[in-house]
Amino acid sequence: MLKNILSQHIEFIYPQADSSTLVEKICDSFDISPTIEAKTDREFWNENDSFLITYGDTILSEEKHPLQNIHEFLGDYLEKAITGVHILPYFPFTSDDGFAVSDYRTVRHDLGDWEDIQGIAEDYRLMSDVVINHASANHEWFKQFLSNENPGRHYIKTSDPTEDLSLVTRPRPSPLLIPFETTSGEKHVWCTFGADQVDLDFSNPDLLCEFISLMRFYINKGIRVFRLDAVGFLWKEAGTNCLHLPQTHEIIKLIRTLVDHLDDTVLLITETNVPNHENLQYFGNGNEAHVIYNFSLPPLLVHALLTGRSTYLRRWMMAMPPSQDGCTLFNFSASHDGIGLRPVEGLLPEEEISKMIDTIMGFGGRVTMRSFEGREVPYEMNTTLFSALKGTVHGEDDLRVARFIASQTIMMSLEGIPAFYIQSLLASENDEARAAEAGHNRALNRTQWSAKNIDETLSNETSPLSQIFRELKKRLEIRKNQKAFHPDATQFTLHLKPGMFGFWRQSLDRKQSLFVVTNITHEEKLLSLRDMNLYQQSQWQDLLSDKIVDPSDEVLTLKPYQSIWITNISG
Repeated sequence: MLKNILSQHIEFIYPQADSSTLVEKICDSFDISPTIEAKTDREFWNENDSFLITYGDTILSEEKHPLQNIHEFLGDYLEKAITGVHILPYFPFTSDDGFAVSDYRTVRHDLGDWEDIQGIAEDYRLMSDVVINHASANHEWFKQFLSNENPGRHYIKTSDPTEDLSLVTRPRPSPLLIPFETTSGEKHVWCTFGADQVDLDFSNPDLLCEFISLMRFYINKGIRVFRLDAVGFLWKEAGTNCLHLPQTHEIIKLIRTLVDHLDDTVLLITETNVPNHENLQYFGNGNEAHVIYNFSLPPLLVHALLTGRSTYLRRWMMAMPPSQDGCTLFNFSASHDGIGLRPVEGLLPEEEISKMIDTIMGFGGRVTMRSFEGREVPYEMNTTLFSALKGTVHGEDDLRVARFIASQTIMMSLEGIPAFYIQSLLASENDEARAAEAGHNRALNRTQWSAKNIDETLSNETSPLSQIFRELKKRLEIRKNQKAFHPDATQFTLHLKPGMFGFWRQSLDRKQSLFVVTNITHEEKLLSLRDMNLYQQSQWQDLLSDKIVDPSDEVLTLKPYQSIWITNISG
């Protein structure tokens, strides 16, 4: 029964609270009966699932709202390929391109309205951000905090500057505590991400109820996936690193409990840009996030394609534990932020990271820093993926299109759900003008397109963008018919000769085997079929070329950056 499980969560998070009263308030906030039982035997995902990641204003036109342009783009170009869409924060904001939210319940008027959001949600599984760690300094709660009014005066995290905060993990080089004058005197506000993003104080259970009510509001608007932004920083205690604290995990468990008791399938995805072993903690015991971002994949994949060596990518994959029931990875190769470097701590040696950074910067990319032990260290590489792959560690070459398609093919083949940032699908170059205008590095990868320009470019079959887009769409459509690409299907890493990267997927019913192999170098490579152990009793086919593969052949020749999907069942 729901109320019994909630009571256990509350007793851990808020041991001083009256648990029965708080359970009732939480259930009221979520509009759910406390006596309801959890729903079981759900199908959370399958091989059809894939996501587009986009800002609400990436595609502009004079005739339609930007959100309507997104909906039209999905329908016109990706209808048979993409099943879900993550629209990055579409609420009124004051900074950080949407992540300093000033009103959680309103759609930005320049983007559209809730009707536009609901229209997209009717056709696609819609993911929405819950910017849960912090709010804009222009949010009503913070204004109430400054004037010592309820409820906001109890919702903002403050600290005494004399407290020991030396262990606090920081993603930014800015000061952690920012002084603000309030009607009751100067107070030092906790600002993990900067002075305009004031941290919220979840030691107050009323604030948790506010967000639970907000999530019910979003569900009623059609949202079916919640991205819990920066959730690892949620709970703070002086003398700790204030990251991944037990109360943070318990709050996620509480929210998971609530959504698992709904009739509709609602998923939680945690955004924790941290080292791999820390990121995996957010699965809990199958009782926290349904999905976690596979943050280690982008830098390891880029490194492999820039160097032509899969050593570190392969080693990481071999060490990854199989996902628990009801849990899977959100695979991506690029996002609206940079390519994070914290997720490869302990996975890539420092000299390899430096080599990768130098190469990316040589291709026009940049690096954003963070504070660590009193100094600044690289936090992320800022670049579009297409610009990052314009060459190798040896310099630029004419194989960028093939190299880029290889990156996306590997990503969409892995255990988990694939996600494509729109700037990758559109093969965007680094946007120097937008970065200069915005004044921050991440804007390099946030180009705004006109709907007309997209139509003209994609209709030009000779343009690299059009070639990339059509090939990726084709591979996505092939992928949807392969049960071996179910997010939960078995995955084993193959031991191949240098310059090759590959793995084996097997469908849940064990009827389909699918071998994914990519030449990650700029030279032709010979693939020994003996290394793949194709059994003679079946007919094998490469789904990407439609060619029959004879297991008795000794080798296959793979062109630079060519991928193959060899299966015993034709799609």
